[in-house]
Amino acid sequence: MRNLLFYSLLVVSIPALMSCGGSSSPQSTKSSVTDTVALSADSIFNIVEERTFQYFWDGAEPVSGMARERFHVDGEYPENDLNVVTSGGSGFGVMAILVGIERGYISRQQGLERLTTIVSFLEKADRFHGAWPHWWYGETGKVKPFGRKDNGGDLVETSFLLQGLLCVRQYFADGNEQEKALAAKVDQLWKEVDFNWYRNGKDVLYWHWSPEYQWEMNFPVTGYNECLIMYILAASSPTHGVPATVYHNGWARRGAIRDSINAYGHTLRLSHNYAKEYGGPLFWSHYSYLGLDPHGLKDKYADYWEDNVNHVLINREWCIQNEKKYKGYGPDSWGLTASYSVKGYHAHAPGEKDDLGVIAPTAALSSMPYTPEYSKKAMVHWYNDMRGKIFGKYGFYDAFSETDDWYPQRYLAIDQGPIVVMMENYRSGLLWKLFMSCPEVLDGLKKLDFKSPYLNN
Repeated sequence: MRNLLFYSLLVVSIPALMSCGGSSSPQSTKSSVTDTVALSADSIFNIVEERTFQYFWDGAEPVSGMARERFHVDGEYPENDLNVVTSGGSGFGVMAILVGIERGYISRQQGLERLTTIVSFLEKADRFHGAWPHWWYGETGKVKPFGRKDNGGDLVETSFLLQGLLCVRQYFADGNEQEKALAAKVDQLWKEVDFNWYRNGKDVLYWHWSPEYQWEMNFPVTGYNECLIMYILAASSPTHGVPATVYHNGWARRGAIRDSINAYGHTLRLSHNYAKEYGGPLFWSHYSYLGLDPHGLKDKYADYWEDNVNHVLINREWCIQNEKKYKGYGPDSWGLTASYSVKGYHAHAPGEKDDLGVIAPTAALSSMPYTPEYSKKAMVHWYNDMRGKIFGKYGFYDAFSETDDWYPQRYLAIDQGPIVVMMENYRSGLLWKLFMSCPEVLDGLKKLDFKSPYLNN
């Protein structure tokens, strides 16, 4: 697949748009377009996608090529962790690099070289029964504990990474000798992940395993949340796959995952963990579906396109109704998801407890395939009316609160990545087509009795 989308868009030329060169030290940059100029939705779309891509290109950790966990333009870092890289965020990042090739932000050769660096890092970095940890130190590939007992394999973050790597494999599989070699390395890494080990002998998948603490984290993953992709990949693995009972008895809780929750006239058929009334944070409708195409995706528990759309519509309507009377909420400024918060980090969601008045642009922007008109409306408002406060060198900052007059200049990989990927999926379906072209994934979906247009069933 060679630049199949390049012809479809001429990126709007904005003076100095790409002036943010490869600096590894945080610095403040202003938008290259004067704040008095209002741009069209199409022009803003182009700018946002390209700027956000730069988080994974210009902003990558220089030794490993991986995505930094965070980048703070304001210079305030916990533990000075500019060298800490993330597995899940890098999965989103390698997808963003493919978008960069297709959109002409970088050449195919540049993308190939960066992805080769990343895959070489992953071959040597710490792994645990084939699964990668949540964090490493980018210079060494040694695990950085995510928590005291979380110093081993993280199967959920590994699955987010594999979702991206399998897209890379498919993209380069029929290329030149260099490209085929990269695809083969990705294939080997995929086959080495021992999903079956992470069952801990049971009909469920466990999130963590540590060589020091074994299974003490004790986190069996059940639905519904952001982790569907882990079960799809576990069923799809050609080397260490799990039986369908692990999905049905573990993830689906022997059918208890089914529900029928109505909010604002929209129905959720899946029981969202700890968020039954309105659904959980919006990243639950993003992370598993960056590669897994939800169009027509159904099993005996849900129609996943329908549920994801309704999840977004409920989230938006909560912000419009704005029962807590937060400043700035409305039809053109909405979206609650996990992000930085006024105090630390929080999984923002509709509801009395989890709506803290904090909007995260990734929530609406990564929902672009589900609610394009509403997502674009928010994007245009934020860019034309607020970009001096919330837009920087790598696109929109992670989160803001007009109520608290809080506008931190900070980015998180796991929030920037879905923006690029889902904006491109809305435009072209690029990552959906790549991931759904994996024969093992189709076999896994069949094993779990899914229906999908890709399966011809």
